[in-house]
Amino acid sequence: MPKIIYHACDGTVVDVEAPVGMSVMHAAKANGVDGIVAECGGSAMCATCHVYVGGDFVHRLPPVDAVEDEMLECTATERKPNSRLSCQIKMSSDLDQIVINVPERQT
Repeated sequence: MPKIIYHACDGTVVDVEAPVGMSVMHAAKANGVDGIVAECGGSAMCATCHVYVGGDFVHRLPPVDAVEDEMLECTATERKPNSRLSCQIKMSSDLDQIVINVPERQT
């Protein structure tokens, strides 16, 4: 299974293996990763699963669609070029070792 490497703003690092097709948000919630609130449960309706994708992995992701783009305008922390909603990132073998930086706050 591909691995996700979550980096919290306090320096904590959590490695999680996730099945192909599982979202980065669901993998975080299932494994007790702090900092990803996910109030809407993965419907791209709240922006409380906002993350910063590390390294070149952001270029391996599908483009941001209109709904995600709109939600990224509502994040509690600064939107950056590597900002994504973790509910919209589906794991694949191409994303093995993806680095996910969790913002300091979601609300």
